[in-house]
Amino acid sequence: MNYIPESSRYYSMKYRRCGNSGIILPAISLGLWHNFGNVDDFKTAHSIALRAFDLGVTHFDLANNYGPPPGTAEENFGRILRESLMPYRDQLIISTKAGYLMWPGPYGDGGSRKYLVSSLDQSLKRMGLEYVDIFYHHRPDPDVPIEESMMALDHIVRQGKALYAGVSNYPPDKALEAFNILKSLGTPCLIHQPRYNLLDRWAERGLLDVLGQNGVGCIVYSPLAQGLLSDRYLEGIPKDSRVAKPHGFLKEDRVLTFMPKILKLNVIALKRGQSLAQMSISWLLRDPRVTSVLVGASSVAQLEDSINSLQYVDFTVAELEEIEKALAEN
Repeated sequence: MNYIPESSRYYSMKYRRCGNSGIILPAISLGLWHNFGNVDDFKTAHSIALRAFDLGVTHFDLANNYGPPPGTAEENFGRILRESLMPYRDQLIISTKAGYLMWPGPYGDGGSRKYLVSSLDQSLKRMGLEYVDIFYHHRPDPDVPIEESMMALDHIVRQGKALYAGVSNYPPDKALEAFNILKSLGTPCLIHQPRYNLLDRWAERGLLDVLGQNGVGCIVYSPLAQGLLSDRYLEGIPKDSRVAKPHGFLKEDRVLTFMPKILKLNVIALKRGQSLAQMSISWLLRDPRVTSVLVGASSVAQLEDSINSLQYVDFTVAELEEIEKALAEN
């Protein structure tokens, strides 16, 4: 049966301008870091992607090394495109990245022109695409001049293999340097993708100011701190959680360290009529410099719960003060 998306999808989603560009992004975007690799169930991944589009999520975010194994998230998303979403390609923003280890040898990691161009070529083949909308350098490389990495992004855009350039995980000083280089080359940086959530506030130490001052969009990843900021661990560590998975990034000691703060935040969320996950996403979107929040989802229900956070984005001064107090207490 051919997939036909919901006709009301663009009325149910909120969209935000990406910096000073002509692009708008959904306030909630779908990240494929987890749950779309070959270790995961393809039918579930397929259902999540289609439901996301039905709800107005037009942006799907990947990277060369997403899986596991690395590359399989792009392969599986390519299959979803072929089977269902390709007729709507012009209604989608598809992004991918390169910067971390992808293949052995000296040219499969980092920020060299050789690696970035080769990696994108491989990504396009895996997804069956002629171009991506956004291509990111995934992280600054201390062993490669930043000029080389930015010139590679400019080259990729001029080739037509990506429509826009972005960076991820760049600290404020490196981000500003990258923005200035790209602007001088005639390919302004569209967007920065930092890790940012209630438990990890490093983006507030200068980065958000740099983005706002330079008209660069911001799309946040790990908004739930790998699931910590959800009801997943409120009563202990489930056997099917990321902590229990051998390939997961979240570890038991981190859960236990933050549990007192999480429990207090959950009380605040319930008073707002939200789940902890919903409040965590709403809290990020309270800042107009945040263009979009990248959410992961292991089920359609989890995706829908995240999108429902858009119903309660505003906070009172008292609520924000209570959140800060909860985070400050041991």
